[in-house]
Amino acid sequence: MNYGQFCPVAKSAEILGNTWSLLIIRELLLGSTRFSRLQKGMPRISPTVLNTRLKELEANGVITKRPISGQRGYEYQLTPAGKELAPVIESLVVWGMRWARDELRSDEMDVAFLMFDIERNIRTDELPGGESVLCFQFSDLNEYKKWWVVCDGNARDLCYEDPGKDVTAYISTTSHELVRVWMGDVPLAEALSNERIQVLGDSLVCRRFGKWFPLSSAAHVPRPAPRIPAAKTTQ
Repeated sequence: MNYGQFCPVAKSAEILGNTWSLLIIRELLLGSTRFSRLQKGMPRISPTVLNTRLKELEANGVITKRPISGQRGYEYQLTPAGKELAPVIESLVVWGMRWARDELRSDEMDVAFLMFDIERNIRTDELPGGESVLCFQFSDLNEYKKWWVVCDGNARDLCYEDPGKDVTAYISTTSHELVRVWMGDVPLAEALSNERIQVLGDSLVCRRFGKWFPLSSAAHVPRPAPRIPAAKTTQ
């Protein structure tokens, strides 16, 4: 898109306004540097579109692409120009939490992104030593009903197929409920007390669920006061 204006907002939008571009920058800021890792943060992007957007951002000086020494593939990093977008993304997080989430559609409850976000944020230091296998079960889904997160030290591995390991704890809920809790729309304590989220298994892991299961970094953004409908007038 070429807006044909010298305005810096227009020039910035020409670089960042394509679909997925801002989400790619979000993922790079969160530490995803490999193509496969970027795909996990954006499960619905096609490899072709991701490759195209990466090339565009590289051509515009927002990212760099470098071969990985001794390995196949490339690593993507933000340039100084790209890193300057961090406060822009943070502002979009705050604005989006406050003004853009009143009505979430069912097709926006992306369980693949939810589980990837949970996996990369789990506080492994709050889990017992050794390997812990956490199985998330979603009663409202027909596909991808179960996900496993295997934690061993600081290492984490997200699986949507049974890894064949003994499960340390089961977390049973619906995808909609876990999204609401993850994003801070419903207090975790409330969901647990009402058994909309149930945690069963190793007693220590269950007791410490609120410790190792963090909320989204956006969950604590203050929300605006509820809108008050305008009073009806009589003629």
